[in-house]
Amino acid sequence: MTEFLSTFEPATGALIAELPIGDAHAEVAAARAAWPGWAATPLAERVETLRRFADIVRDRADAFADLIARETGKPLWEAKTEVDTVIAKVAISITAQAERAGERASEQPGGGRMALRHRPHGVLAVLGPYNFPAHLPNGHIVPALLAGNAVVFKPSEKTPATGAFLIGCYHAAGVPGGVVRLLIGGPDQGRALAGHDDIDGLLFTGSARTGLALNRHFAERPEKILALEMGGNNPIIVWDDPDLDAAATLIVQSAYTSAGQRCTAGRRLIVEDRLYDPLIAALTRLTDRIIIGAPHDEPAPFMGPVIDNDAAELLDMAFGKLVGMGAKVIRSLERPAPDRPFLTPAILDVTDMAERPDDELFGPVLQVTRAHDFADAIEQANATRYGLSASLISPSRARYEQFWTGIRAGIVNWNRPTNGAASSAPFGGIGWSGNHRPSAYYAADYCAYPVASAEVEQAAASIPIGLRG
Repeated sequence: MTEFLSTFEPATGALIAELPIGDAHAEVAAARAAWPGWAATPLAERVETLRRFADIVRDRADAFADLIARETGKPLWEAKTEVDTVIAKVAISITAQAERAGERASEQPGGGRMALRHRPHGVLAVLGPYNFPAHLPNGHIVPALLAGNAVVFKPSEKTPATGAFLIGCYHAAGVPGGVVRLLIGGPDQGRALAGHDDIDGLLFTGSARTGLALNRHFAERPEKILALEMGGNNPIIVWDDPDLDAAATLIVQSAYTSAGQRCTAGRRLIVEDRLYDPLIAALTRLTDRIIIGAPHDEPAPFMGPVIDNDAAELLDMAFGKLVGMGAKVIRSLERPAPDRPFLTPAILDVTDMAERPDDELFGPVLQVTRAHDFADAIEQANATRYGLSASLISPSRARYEQFWTGIRAGIVNWNRPTNGAASSAPFGGIGWSGNHRPSAYYAADYCAYPVASAEVEQAAASIPIGLRG
């Protein structure tokens, strides 16, 4: 009997779809059978196929955005932005493929040449997250297909309908059905796919907990590529008399966009002691104006719900734990609708806590500390096992240079939010934020491997020393 996975709207609880749960072995086998033909397809044809994919997504943009908004709970305006990034990823990846994984040749002294080419790995598994259920897996899939790989994609069990829509767009564009496969399911199907002997690598975006488990699993499989995009406990430092209203806006954008469900969300605010009171006043004024609502509400909300009631309850418990450990509440974490996962933006002062847990609270919770000097601020910002994103809000370029030199993160911003990274740049972090395989523009690096060749037209060789006459 076929089992089904149900997906619901976080904002209303309404059923979106029931999708048949797949079999990892069957999907990998189909991809393995189709891969040689795709790998042998000329790059120019693969490029044109992906361009058609972008056109298909553009034609279906309204329906795609509506589905993303309903399935994630994010505001419709944000879902439309996500669809735009799916479209833009194709042109960016084509450029990156040529620059990062193109063919090169150079003439060598004495004749012949040194050639550099790239080969696809084979069958790559992609595990996608729920917060950007189209954009983030698409950021792996497009460069993987351009490089000549086949893909088996398992979307998050919380957003399977968006994953199915995405794969439908690939197939409608002419990507062969066996070359990009959809695996619907939960953790069991994810483990079966990740542990399958016949995949050649895994491209993952998700939590540090799952990423660490995958890293342990692949530790004895060096022949398989593993690219990990994980979370962050990202700091924002405010220093040197910036415009406080502008600073508050950047903090709100960092901490509360997507209801805080971004790996790059600002989670820790570190403030120069003398700026604390006026900055908190500006921040709370703006935070209190945030509209929270369902994706299609009018006026449009800034924040929707978190993904489900389980996530809301975990955040509520984490908030209570911090308060119990000595955090002072500036703005509490409230649930306006007890049966739905809407949360209000929360602010806690954790300066006087004897111990601050280094946890990624994946939701709208901002922890604030004071710093007495900039060295102290940098030390606090680096007091994390993560290393994804960090931002400085300050009018001083000299201070930014000091910040850039001292901070440990893969994304370092100045007077910009911690989130909203450009796909035209590499994306990734260090520590528990990833395994030094930046995605976005550099995804081409992990979707193919380089092959260096010394080449001459005719064999000619001699051994001038060490031989008996």
